[in-house]
Amino acid sequence: MSNEYRSAWENCLNIIKDNVPSSSFKTWFEPIEPIKLENKVLTIQVPSAFFYEYLEEQFIDILRKTLRMVLGNGAKLEYNVVVSNKNSEQPFTVSYPTNNNNKIQNKPLTVPFKADDKSTIRNPFIIPGIQKLQIDPQLKPDNTFENFVEGDCNRLARSAGFAVSQNPGGTAFNPLMIYGNSGLGKTHLAQAIGIEVKEKFPDKVVLYVNANKFQTQFTEATRNNNRNDFLHFYQMVDVLILDDVHEFAGKEKTQETFFHIFNHLHQMGKQLILTSDKPPIELKGMEQRLLSRFKWGLTADLQTPDFETRMEILRRKVYKDGITLSEEVMEYIASHVSNNVRELEGALVSLLAQSMLNKREITLELAAKLINKLVKNSKRELSIEYISKVVCDYFNMQVDTLQLKTRKREIVQARQIAMYFSKSLTKYSLASIGAQIGSKDHATVLHACKTVNNLKDTDKNFRQFVEDIEKKLKM
Repeated sequence: MSNEYRSAWENCLNIIKDNVPSSSFKTWFEPIEPIKLENKVLTIQVPSAFFYEYLEEQFIDILRKTLRMVLGNGAKLEYNVVVSNKNSEQPFTVSYPTNNNNKIQNKPLTVPFKADDKSTIRNPFIIPGIQKLQIDPQLKPDNTFENFVEGDCNRLARSAGFAVSQNPGGTAFNPLMIYGNSGLGKTHLAQAIGIEVKEKFPDKVVLYVNANKFQTQFTEATRNNNRNDFLHFYQMVDVLILDDVHEFAGKEKTQETFFHIFNHLHQMGKQLILTSDKPPIELKGMEQRLLSRFKWGLTADLQTPDFETRMEILRRKVYKDGITLSEEVMEYIASHVSNNVRELEGALVSLLAQSMLNKREITLELAAKLINKLVKNSKRELSIEYISKVVCDYFNMQVDTLQLKTRKREIVQARQIAMYFSKSLTKYSLASIGAQIGSKDHATVLHACKTVNNLKDTDKNFRQFVEDIEKKLKM
């Protein structure tokens, strides 16, 4: 059957979807295309070598089990990895079977180049006339991987960034382009890569520069007839981190100069890391030849952090600053300040300042008063943990009660209601909901949702329970 491979992969996806977080499913499995199925060997196409490596590292167990369930014993998986050909800029396909011990190679092109002697090239980052042989990487020491809180919202970008830091210029994702709205941590993550590279490879020249700074330097170099020095300076860098590349929009001369720098560094096997507020396809006022190069490696986005990630950010911030803050207060902040990390940390700083200036204890009332001023029309983003707490508070029971293996009617109903609201008010998969509420499987969660819907229609008291809890959750 011509569509047999598509049907087999659809069956695999149906199983995988209920066993991995929805964000992971969307990022790692939706882009996959099935190619063929022959003798129980399913071939799938993935968009980059990084996808292949990450799937093999993070999801190999679920892939094996799923293939066995769908195709039977002896089932195998092969990958078609789309790799960019730097000469023609046309993609070509190579095949890698699962568990292949051969590493995917990314051999950069090399071209002859000899820059002027380093001591004669003007460094645009130092005061003219002062000699400085070592280039300051322009990195903030606190922007490390350790201080970057990982969550579903940033896992792809963070994983790719760390891989780059371990082998700069030698991975399949060069350039690495990180994009997302303001305040989500693009600069932090980009600089974390640079800091890690400097620690692991002290001799490598790492440089962070904002696009506006680059533009200013280029203008100065042009005015002072130092254009060649400017160009050669950047061509000496081993890892170039260019922040806010979208600021180049409409600046044709700057784009042309960066195009030559990009080409040279990439061909010499040097690493480029770019950040932007939009993906390449949405950038306006940029030359197509430059945009095409942005697409050579991996483009990874940073999304708005979910509730659990925001809570972890607050916990780390509080711990680092030596502050005592109740979980209740942090939960309130994390529930109402949800746009980005910068606003979240800003709200915490404002709360601490108010507390110290007025010599008042940080209570839930104080937090609510301040947050309501800072954030208008805020909407709480719920977590399974918070829903479980509200349900248990309503029925006057401990949250841990939901984890008990018991058939007591009141506990079973509370667990079913918690599952029902977790399914309707969050984006978590059925498997994730079941795992967090009573260590149940996805089928149990489905049954719980059906039971709650049926009881709402037939039991007046039960319907009142559900309506009361829903009001509390939506306060």
